[in-house]
Amino acid sequence: MFGNLDMGKMGEMMSQMQEKAKELQEQAKSVELMARAGGGMVEIRANGAGEIIDLNIDDSLLEDKESLQILLISAMNDVNKMVEDNKKSQAMGMLGGMNPFGS
Repeated sequence: MFGNLDMGKMGEMMSQMQEKAKELQEQAKSVELMARAGGGMVEIRANGAGEIIDLNIDDSLLEDKESLQILLISAMNDVNKMVEDNKKSQAMGMLGGMNPFGS
């Protein structure tokens, strides 16, 4: 079944994938994603690595704890989904040029 599989090439390809993954992790930090909730009353920015880099809350929400919590949760979930989608997109792009079974 795997008679044509060159283990040397497979090891080399795995090494290339690891290097590419490290490179993508560094690039992800320069990607900025933003999610808004409540018509922009809450805005969260994250980098592609999933680190929150900025948070803006409209002053009118400071007196309404329950609404603030709901909008924060919504915006955080949205930005987390964007980060995951971005990671999947980068991974698919990375794998697109590699063929583990030779040409």
